[in-house]
Parts: sequence; structure tokens; C-alpha cells
Amino acid sequence: MISLLATGDVGAKRDDLASMFSGCRDVLQQGDVVFGQLETTVTDRGARAPNARLAMRTGSGMAMAAREAGFGVMSFAGNHCLDWGDRGFADTLRHMETAGVALCGAGNTLAEAQQPVVIENGGVKIAFLACSSILPEGYRATAQRPGCMPLRAHTFYEPVEYDQPGTPPRIISRPHRGDLANLLAAIEQARTLADIAIVSIHWGLHMVEADIAEYQRIVAHAVIDAGAHALLGHHPHILKGVEVYRGAPIFYSLGNFAIEQPHIWDPEITGTESFRHLASLNPDWGHERVYMLPEDTRMTGVARLRLNHSGVQSIEFLPAWTGDDSVPRMLAATDHRFIQIRDYLEKISRSQGFETQFRVTEGHLRINQDPSGNQEP
Repeated sequence: MISLLATGDVGAKRDDLASMFSGCRDVLQQGDVVFGQLETTVTDRGARAPNARLAMRTGSGMAMAAREAGFGVMSFAGNHCLDWGDRGFADTLRHMETAGVALCGAGNTLAEAQQPVVIENGGVKIAFLACSSILPEGYRATAQRPGCMPLRAHTFYEPVEYDQPGTPPRIISRPHRGDLANLLAAIEQARTLADIAIVSIHWGLHMVEADIAEYQRIVAHAVIDAGAHALLGHHPHILKGVEVYRGAPIFYSLGNFAIEQPHIWDPEITGTESFRHLASLNPDWGHERVYMLPEDTRMTGVARLRLNHSGVQSIEFLPAWTGDDSVPRMLAATDHRFIQIRDYLEKISRSQGFETQFRVTEGHLRINQDPSGNQEP
């Protein structure tokens, strides 16, 4: 049996990069394999992409800081991978490889971006795949262009009351058929190379409590049906509900983890129209506070999956709390914030129709794998 730990978004930009992991390093280093979402480019070069809403980059030291914290594999599929152009993208791939952190979901061509990263530990082979539905123009890898593996989605608006002008519509979203087919084919290939397949998807509704887009549910079930053992969601910067489907965990969003606040990446960002729209999605922004982000984004943690050759044997969540310094700190079960996170996860999961149960067990949250809802022994 091996332990896979998985976190949300990671990206530090400060003098002491290692300090970003000071409150979680001890736990991460206990994992046999540790996975996270690399949310920033790692480069000192490149030209800022004109369509980057928040161009993120940090120095090459970020790579070793992540490796020393415990990360061995990360997704680079997301809406920041080309924020600093082809040079910044190539630097990130190179710096992370040099530090010993394997990146999945991004490459110099679409074929490279679709290739799984296979990690072997304790005789168990785990294949990691990653893709992104959040795609600024030009960030999608093609046969001739670097970028990330795409999972585009289409949005439609259906009138609810045809005879009532101005009534808000019903929002319908569907995955791009070709992109979904490519992802499912990549999962099937990964299953021929490894015992376990883990899929990470950059997707969803950012900063909005609980809500999960329709296309996400369609994709999530298709991914598990295709043979993936777990799905790890990233991008919304806030925890979302957890679904257990056919015994496999679907973390629709692991939220922020060890990542700076927006104004650290760009001090001018708060004055832009795009930021004002982002702030409108969640009423709890505090521009006057040291911690500017909505309070719900402080709730975070580490997913822990116990794996063997046959699949996922247990699903756990280790709660953590983000301080004013943006550093996540692991919580003891006796901390009132531990229970606050458990209650929040239960609330947002049930609001989306998931009957997922979170039981406090030996200092962590045990997630029931029984689809009938019965508690496991």
C-alpha cells in the first residue's frame, strides 16, 4: 500500500520561497507520491502574453522549493502556462525537470501534452494526466504549438420562461467532443502503462461557492468510466464538493493551497476591469485586509489516497488553514477550524446532490467509498 497526497494550486513569489511550505512540509514529506497544481510559470524571461489577465511568474528557485517540500509530480495544464510566452513556458519545463519534479498536461506539442507521467513507488505504477478547460486564446497545445492539453467546453443559454422577457436563462454546458475523446483515449493508454490512473483537470467556476458546471459532471463520470481511479480538480481557488462515483473520488476543486494572493503577482491587478468582475463573484473580498481573498479560500487541505495495484483502498482529507501570509498550516482535529472545514465540505457536497460523508478518524477526515452511503467499518 502506498500513500498519494494531492493538493490544490501552488505558486510562491517571495524572498524565502521555502517559507511557503513551512506549515505543511512535514505532512507532504510523509507521502510516497505528492501531486499538486503548478499555477505559475517558473522563469525570469519571456514577454507577457497580451491576453493574460494575471500574468504569473516566479524565479527558478520555485522548482527546488517545490521538490524539497515533497512534490514529485505536478500539473502544468492551466490558464497561466503561457503567461510569459514560449520562453517562459520552456523555462518552466526545464527548471522543474532539473529539480526532479515531473510535469504533466503540458508540452511543446499536443502529443507531448497528452503523454502521461508514470511514477513507480512500492511496486505500484501511477500514471498522471492533466488537461485544462480554462484556456486563454493560444494556450491550447496543437501539433505545431506548445501549450496544455485542452478540454474545451461549450456554453449555451436556454430561456426558462419564453413569454417573460429579461428572465435569466438556464445555463447549459457540454464538453468538446473531440477533446473529451482525446482525454478518454489518453486514459486508456495510461492504463496500459500503469496500475493506477489519476486525472487532474483545470476547470470550473472560480470563487463561486459550491456550484459545479454541468460539463464537469459529464466529464467526471466519463473519466472514471474510462478507467481513471481518481479525478483532482483545480482552478476555482475555493474548495468544491467531493463526489464518490463507482468507488472513485472526484474532488471537483482542491482550492488554493500554497499560493500568493493576486496583488503579489501584479500590484496593479486590483484596478483592472477583469479583477473587478472576479471580485463581484464572491462578496467577501477584503481589499483593506492583509488577506485580501475571500475568507472561504482560507479553507484548504491535502487529499490522501491509499493505493495498491487494484485501486484506491481509502480516501482521506487532511484539513489545513491559510494564514494572512498565504501559508497553509495543517490542522489538528481538536482545532475548531478543522470541524469548520468538515462542515463546509459536507454542506457544499450535499448542495450539489452528493451524499458524501466525512468522518473524523485519527486526525483526518475519512471519506466513505460506499456509494450506498453506508459507513465503512
